[in-house]
Amino acid sequence: MKPSPRQLALEILNRIDDSHETLDQLIDGVDIRAPELSRQDRALFNALIHGVLRWRGRLDWIIRHFSSTPFKKIAPPVRNVLRLGLFQIIHLDRVPVSAAVNTSVELSKTVSAPWTTGFINGVLRTAAREHRDVQFPDPAKDPIGSLTAEKSIPEWLARRWLNRFGIRETMFLCDTINTVPPVTLRTNTLRTTRENLIAGLSPHSRVASACRYSPEGIRLGILKTRLDHLSDFKTGGFQVQDEAAQLISHFLDPVPNEHILDACAGLGGKTGHIAQLMENRGRLQAMEISRHKLTRLRWEMKRLGIRIVSGRHRDILRMDDSSGGRFDRVLLDAPCSGLGVLRRNPDAKWRESKKRLSAYRATQLQLLENLSVLVKPSGILVYSVCSMEPEETDGVIEAFLARRQNYAIDTDISGMPEPARCVVDHVGRLRTFPHRHDTDGFFAVRLRRVG
Repeated sequence: MKPSPRQLALEILNRIDDSHETLDQLIDGVDIRAPELSRQDRALFNALIHGVLRWRGRLDWIIRHFSSTPFKKIAPPVRNVLRLGLFQIIHLDRVPVSAAVNTSVELSKTVSAPWTTGFINGVLRTAAREHRDVQFPDPAKDPIGSLTAEKSIPEWLARRWLNRFGIRETMFLCDTINTVPPVTLRTNTLRTTRENLIAGLSPHSRVASACRYSPEGIRLGILKTRLDHLSDFKTGGFQVQDEAAQLISHFLDPVPNEHILDACAGLGGKTGHIAQLMENRGRLQAMEISRHKLTRLRWEMKRLGIRIVSGRHRDILRMDDSSGGRFDRVLLDAPCSGLGVLRRNPDAKWRESKKRLSAYRATQLQLLENLSVLVKPSGILVYSVCSMEPEETDGVIEAFLARRQNYAIDTDISGMPEPARCVVDHVGRLRTFPHRHDTDGFFAVRLRRVG
């Protein structure tokens, strides 16, 4: 019997806290295990996973209100069954309350003792009747409690955002990251134009419009067809990429016939963009520690019609390269907490912690150090992260510049599209925020080797 979308969602939720795999990796596993899921079932599966992770703090507050058992004593798998059921009751209008309750009771039989079925049934049926009457902490009297319960963010993150942004902007930021983000594409200008791509995509989406900041970006509404089934995908007409991520390649400002390194290349989103800005002329090396990602990157470059990319499997943290500057430009899109992309990856809210930010900072700084020797004199090294947190942004750059006197921040933004120059401040630091720009939260700095 094939697993149901609710069973698959419960399995992933039960693995999130203990697994080293990201949410995307766990969902990829579902694609392998249950490729035959119908479009409707896949939509329900995605809505359940992302919805529960997005609203987990709020759901838990409501569960505490109706549970006779202290929340900490409820077994984690049972908590996830309750979260799934409650999310459907509150957020999924098309799911009848009876279906949400009954399927949750059935799910509980697969992960807990028989007696818990009555407990789950009771909590969910009471919550279905009375959840609108649940009171949340008053933001004026208890801002931290309000943010954690009503806006569904962990306490440590609520405290730091409140200190940096104040209560009003923090609530706006939380409201934004709790929305479903748009699907954003980047036109592959080696194959088509944005105008032609929008025309080709319009029959498949309720909305297909040009992005505000990126000249290649397209925002889509609800899709009628899977992206990878579209003819424009099969012919390499686009890549899926958030608008803020697209700006990073423009910030690097690659030029045809240069020798460029995309370190930590991942699946090749920025690699493909750099290549198209180079007009498919020159040499572009994509360095990646994961062989699996490198294999997918090579396939992606072939789909896009890109010929100048060479993939290289390498661990930059263990790199000891004394041969000196070889590259005109280097992009380090460094591994980070991902706290700038919580709209797309809400699991990071519950995985990360303040302590881990210091560990990320140490890794990011070491990566910058190791790559800095590969840049030619007067060459450019761009550091970027999908995070807004000081430890991973300004803190890394300040520490790097204190160690490397032969580097300085380069304030030349002539390569940036005119509408996007507003996201770079007067000292040359690119910052985007979900609530201010309706993009992912990114940070980047151009560093020029001056000696």
